[in-house]
Order: sequence, then C-alpha cells, then structure tokens
Amino acid sequence: MAETRVGNRRVLRGTVVSSAMDKTAVVEVTSVKAHPAYKKRVRSSSRYYAHDENNQCAVGDVVTIAETRPLSRLKRWRLIEIVEKAK
Repeated sequence: MAETRVGNRRVLRGTVVSSAMDKTAVVEVTSVKAHPAYKKRVRSSSRYYAHDENNQCAVGDVVTIAETRPLSRLKRWRLIEIVEKAK
C-alpha cells in the first residue's frame, strides 16, 4: 500500500485485521520492495495499533492512518478515514 507524508508525520494505508478492542484497531500495512542484490520484489507487512474513537472500523476495511503522539503503550497511530468498507 502507499506511504505519504503530511508535514513530518507518516500517513499509511492498510487493512484492518482486528477491531475487537475498545477504540483500537489493528491495521496491517503491506509494502513491496526490491531486494538490493537480486532485484526480486519482496513483500513485507507490519501491524500498527491505531486509535479509532468511534469504533467505526470492521475487519477487512481499507483505512488510512497517521502518526501521532503516544496514546498508550502500543498506540502511536490514529485513524484518518475509512477508504473502503469490507464487503
């Protein structure tokens, strides 16, 4: 998915893999990079805990998240928008 910047903060797009916690969604962001020596594309993914104030995310939604100040031990991201709802 894509990474952009708003000022100094990173903005990522990913898929919600868990929304069982209160006001928190786990977002998995997948990136594709070329291997430095062999040039084969390698897919890697990272999971981020994002603050979802209104509990509006569901598993499978495509969302945009942005960096923010630490909100808890693991949460450093907040939900910007839901790009596409799960079917």
